[in-house]
Amino acid sequence: MDLKDHIREIPDFPKPGILFYDISTLLAHADAWQVTMGRMAKAARVYQPDVIAGVESRGFLVAAPLALKLGCGFIMVRKPGKLPGGTVTHTYQNEYREDTVEIQDNAVEPGQRVIVVDDLLATGGTMSASISLLRKVGADVCAAACIIELGFLKGRDAIDVPVHALMTYDS
Repeated sequence: MDLKDHIREIPDFPKPGILFYDISTLLAHADAWQVTMGRMAKAARVYQPDVIAGVESRGFLVAAPLALKLGCGFIMVRKPGKLPGGTVTHTYQNEYREDTVEIQDNAVEPGQRVIVVDDLLATGGTMSASISLLRKVGADVCAAACIIELGFLKGRDAIDVPVHALMTYDS
């Protein structure tokens, strides 16, 4: 199955000049969604993760069912102020401004194997920051995964673990 057939392209969203790759149509197609999760699980399984970390917010849609399929835990990497209890934060510079990501302070045990998951990899800033944050608490980040990679933005160059993308757009 060609999963690109289930991705809707929306021009000029969220602002003029941006072509948005919408996974909503993929999520709504039961067979395509099953194939997506099967392919992601196959790529992730080789790393024997203990935890899948989903990056806010569409990354949650991918990471939670992937963790369930692999039989491992799921945690959320979120923007500040969204998680209850104590948190650990990491501030980084993205292409537009300074930004921060955080996890709950007890989300990951030192040494646990973690795969960071998002729906889309663009410039790699948020994914790289999420990896740094997880390492700050002692996680062994063994890979990153996404459904879509915008290859022309060279985001994987910012990431120092293997990156698995189910599909790549080169323009």
